[in-house]
This record gives sequence, C-alpha cells and structure tokens, in this order.
Amino acid sequence: MTISDSFEGKTILITGGAGAVGRNLVTALNSLKTKKIIILDNLSSSYEWNIPKSPKIQFIHGDILNDEDLKWAFRDKPDIVYHLAAHFANQNSVDSPETDLMVNGMGILKVLQYAHLINVERFVYSSSGCGVYGLESKMPFEEHDISIHLHTPYQVTKLLGELYANYFHNLYELPIVNARFFNSYGPGEVPGKYRNVIPNFFYWAMKGQPLPITGEGTETRDWTYVGDIVNGLLAMGVRDEAMGEAFNLGSGKEQSVIDMANKVNELTGNDAGIRYTERRNWDVKTRLLSCVDKANRVIGYEPKISFDEGLKETHRWFVENWKNIEKSAEF
Repeated sequence: MTISDSFEGKTILITGGAGAVGRNLVTALNSLKTKKIIILDNLSSSYEWNIPKSPKIQFIHGDILNDEDLKWAFRDKPDIVYHLAAHFANQNSVDSPETDLMVNGMGILKVLQYAHLINVERFVYSSSGCGVYGLESKMPFEEHDISIHLHTPYQVTKLLGELYANYFHNLYELPIVNARFFNSYGPGEVPGKYRNVIPNFFYWAMKGQPLPITGEGTETRDWTYVGDIVNGLLAMGVRDEAMGEAFNLGSGKEQSVIDMANKVNELTGNDAGIRYTERRNWDVKTRLLSCVDKANRVIGYEPKISFDEGLKETHRWFVENWKNIEKSAEF
C-alpha cells in the first residue's frame, strides 16, 4: 500500500495547523482520500486567511493549553495526530522563557495525554534539528548525537517534547515519531519579528530595504523546502518502521546566509543590498547540516526541491499574497 493510500478514510488532527508547515501539510492531506482534517490553532503566530478551505477541513480557534479546546479537537477521535503547535522560536523563547515552557512543555504533555486516552494510531511531533544538536555534536548531525548543552529555552523545550513523546511510547506504547525540522522555508510563512529569516528577507526586499545579516554572512544553514518536510511527515504518519524513532528532515546541504540574501535580492529586484549587524549572543552555531541517511533508509525520505527552485516558489507565493502579507506582518 502506498503512503497516499494509507490515509484513506483517516481523521487527522493537526495542532498548529495554521502555521507554515501546518497549512502545507493540510493542503497535502486534503488532496488525499482522508475523511476529515481538524486544525487546532490559537492564531498567535498565524492567520486564518492562510488556512486552506475545504469541506473536509475543520478549523478550531483554540489553545493546546485549554482542556475544553482539546476535548473539542479530540471529539471525533482522530486516527493520526501531528503536533506542530509551538512557541516559536529562539529569540522569542529568550524574551519569554516562561511562556515557552508552558506552550512547548505543558502543551505537548496535554496533547499526548489526550492522544493516549483515545489510542491514536500515530503521534508525530515536530521537534527541531536546529535545536537538539549542540556544539559538540558532529556534523552532519546524526539522530543519535543530541546534546544537553543548549543555548535557548526553545532548544531546551523542543528536546523536552521529544523526551515526553518517548516517555509515552516507552510506558504506554503510544506510537510516536519525532520529526526534527531543519530551517524550514517556503510558501505559507508570514514574516514577523520572531519568524524565520527567509520570509523576513523577502518582505524587506520587496519593500526595497537592505537585508540585515547578523554575523559575517559566511554562516551556513540547512534550509529545507516545506514541501519536502511535508512528504517526510506523511511517511512518518503511516510507516510502521518509523514508530518510536527520531528522524532528521533536512535538505542535507549547506547554504551560506550571504548567498541566500543575494538570491532574495536578485529575485525581488532589490537594489538596497545588505547590511551587517551584531550576532545575537545565543546564536553560536556558525554551521548547520543534517544527515538524512536514516530518514531515507527507514521512511524513504528524499528532499527533491533545490534551494533555487524553493526560493522561486516562495517569492511567487509572496507576490500572489502580498496584500495579506503586508497587512499581517508584525515587527
């Protein structure tokens, strides 16, 4: 049975489903023979206009910390839960560590408890490949080489989420999978103060502003197109071999920040160039690179979208949705 066929007749719950990865996952699931797709999102960092519309899609404007909202979300006893809701991301967690712990710690604990009560077929947790590996981890990062020497509350609570998921798997045999995202980018991510660098760069470039690079620009990241991440999540949702495991969802390739900035300026026709700013004190990783061999071997994960192609798709989405993006972006 193919991955697509495995979703036939399934009810899927996606916490944080209005976010960038979530709305792309919802779109993919909606194109399959799923029965129902439930989105639970408090819209703290996402927008209702960005949610796909379909008779199969139910949007619940609610919070993973609220039991009444969780009861409503789990009312139809979803077969598969994708837990994407999070307090995002590093700088936001440094500014608001208590909120980060509540959302990323207590939040996943509560969702896991409800998932256990109804005996879900699969629970997929969105962890952070950029977070759980440390300076002492060897590059490219392999799944076994995680760190306990972390630099932001977000990194700490993302690892905590994996530990809670593993606990429910070990004690209750809950069929969990930990997905470690690497620098996801692509259509659907609205720019903002605490958002990722690529959507923010497109926003500033389209406004004719210089792009601010923190550090020297030679730093590298493993930017991974959201469509590739979605394909990995689909496989994690149904492949039996994935249960109880953690997988890197990256591109397996490095791109420098300065090259990315130049590509964004070229795509948008921005002549304002770049400017350099001081590196943030928590930003200690000058390189990020995933090893995706395990994900390829076990679940057939294979990133297919080149960085240039992904940037073009992102730019196209910005142009098509510019009015909503300009209205919604918060800095």
